[in-house]
Amino acid sequence: MNYWLMKSEPEVYSIAHLQRQGETIWDGVRNYQARNFLRQMQEGDLAFFYHSNSNPPGIIGLMRVVKTGIADPTQFDPINEYYDPKSSPESPRWQTVVVEFAETFSNFLSLSILRQKFGDEELMVVRQGNRLSVMPVSEAVAKKILAMKS
Repeated sequence: MNYWLMKSEPEVYSIAHLQRQGETIWDGVRNYQARNFLRQMQEGDLAFFYHSNSNPPGIIGLMRVVKTGIADPTQFDPINEYYDPKSSPESPRWQTVVVEFAETFSNFLSLSILRQKFGDEELMVVRQGNRLSVMPVSEAVAKKILAMKS
């Protein structure tokens, strides 16, 4: 099993939305490095749900990858903000995954707490200027984060 951190702005899609829906397609990622991380995901992987662009930002909970290798449908919709005219159903440029709700943490792990506990070589999200919305988390760091959740 692998671990990931996936960001979403809570006003756009929060962990409460995911909890109500049960599962969702993680669409709209338009960064090639983040897309490549999505391509590496496997069913059963766990992802930390990170509320970004909030006050304060941080890890709010956990979700599980339940389906991989999905062509992001937003790339084909010309009225969608994530439309990509260079992509086609025969040759999609953007893949994604379906995730399901696992849990909301008792302790919100703010970015400042994460910076106190982890160096930027351990956890990508604490690096200055890091804007990736999807990133890997090592098993050792994931276990430390899970120990901090309650």
